[in-house]
Amino acid sequence: MSDFLHHSDAPGKEKNRLLRSIVIPVAFVVMMWLVKSIELFFDLDLSRLGIFPLKARGLPGIVLSPFIHGDLKHLVNNSIPILVLGSTLFYFYREVAKNVLLLSILITGLWVWVFAREAWHIGASGVVYSLAAFLFTSGVIRRHPRLMAISLLVTFLYGSLVWGILPIRERVSWESHLMGLISGVLLAYHFRRFGPQRKKYDWELEEEEEDDEENPQNDFAERVIRSLEEDHSLPPGEPGRFSSYPKVKYNYKPKDKPEGKED
Repeated sequence: MSDFLHHSDAPGKEKNRLLRSIVIPVAFVVMMWLVKSIELFFDLDLSRLGIFPLKARGLPGIVLSPFIHGDLKHLVNNSIPILVLGSTLFYFYREVAKNVLLLSILITGLWVWVFAREAWHIGASGVVYSLAAFLFTSGVIRRHPRLMAISLLVTFLYGSLVWGILPIRERVSWESHLMGLISGVLLAYHFRRFGPQRKKYDWELEEEEEDDEENPQNDFAERVIRSLEEDHSLPPGEPGRFSSYPKVKYNYKPKDKPEGKED
């Protein structure tokens, strides 16, 4: 009976995980549409709340610009990718998803404020590029089968985004696209050790053990580092910290004896 309950609960847990993964992306998109509705209803122009590079009045746009869009087409074009990429991020990378989303907004916005042309930059396109770059790069770096499949899916759905980083269209903030792409790649590298990791197979672990056996100097170096840490010669480390120090691999090759001579 307990086994039946265990299996019957699995679909429910998966459903809850899926629902949780869409909450923040949906809230993000709702906020985008709410801002546009207020703008249309009160006949306002909120583009002046966007990013204006190297001007103090453009600083609030670092946070506000992703929620401001020029027209409905611009809004729709950003809403769908935010939902798809954001939900994928929160489903597969839930441990770091909030940090990735927040940093995508802040880093992309700050770099646009520093490096972009003198104009008002608005829209969530930079965030879209950052999320797409993060999902693609993370799958490649981690070499996790499911995450690599996500990388391929992102390439299939949004591979054409790469053209958006080129200054082809005058009224398009290609700087936002470029800065978003770069920030996504850097965030993927920064968070590479957090979240899902590729499983190491037995043969890989055996190779590591064989390498340690063939090179006892590695163990000796680790023991020396441990003793130095205990004597406070080195700052105290976390468990396994000594493994971050460089390991030296020694190979010994006996010298050939000269012909006609013996020891």
